[in-house]
Amino acid sequence: MQYGICNLSIVPLRLEPSDASELISQVIYGDVFKVLEQRKNWSKIRIAFDTYEGWIDNKQYVELTEEQYTNLNRQPLQLSGDLVEFIQDKDEQLHPIVFGSSLNGISLLDHHYDGGVISGTCPKSQIIQTAFTYLNAPYLWGGKTPFGIDCSGFTQMVYKLNGYKLLRDASQQATQGEALSFIEESEPGDLAFFDNSEGTITHVGLIMEDNYIIHAHGKVRIDRLDHSGIYNVDKRKHTHKLRVIKKII
Repeated sequence: MQYGICNLSIVPLRLEPSDASELISQVIYGDVFKVLEQRKNWSKIRIAFDTYEGWIDNKQYVELTEEQYTNLNRQPLQLSGDLVEFIQDKDEQLHPIVFGSSLNGISLLDHHYDGGVISGTCPKSQIIQTAFTYLNAPYLWGGKTPFGIDCSGFTQMVYKLNGYKLLRDASQQATQGEALSFIEESEPGDLAFFDNSEGTITHVGLIMEDNYIIHAHGKVRIDRLDHSGIYNVDKRKHTHKLRVIKKII
């Protein structure tokens, strides 16, 4: 088994080993992973944090030993705490990194960082405050950063920045936590899931106070939430049908 660490700011994770293939997620600076299959130009990987799998360009990561991979996974996560920061490499060149990048492998990569650091678990009341940092970030299928993010990438990153682990896709996140019967039982920071006409869960957002929700739909935005689903205040109509509410924390 081979292992790797992302040494660049934002790297695409593809469905197939091709630059033309669908973007299914992103590998962010400091993410570590197992290499499941290696070809001439591409590697199929499994990210340690959420076990998500996809293909990454071989030029966009650094190989690790099993011991290095194991040691990094044992450490509590240290995350960058600013929307954009910089790391400096051994040649004193600057590289941008984004909100929520892992800093655990800094010394291993021979990089230097002196920006803000987030670690440990935060109270549930902090969840929505973190979510506001992503407000107006454009929607991007497979995205996980303030410069482009999808609905489940948004919820995953907000929880990660507060010390909690969510799976990658909305349908996967819906398997976690405790189901609530009514919106009235929910608290700010709980997750609301929405399904399509076939009953497949396709969307997720973070419940706020007073029947509002913050979610990624076109951009990270705030809308009304009721028993039917999300009421888009701009379009003046319901855009998502409520399926279940989950309490993770």
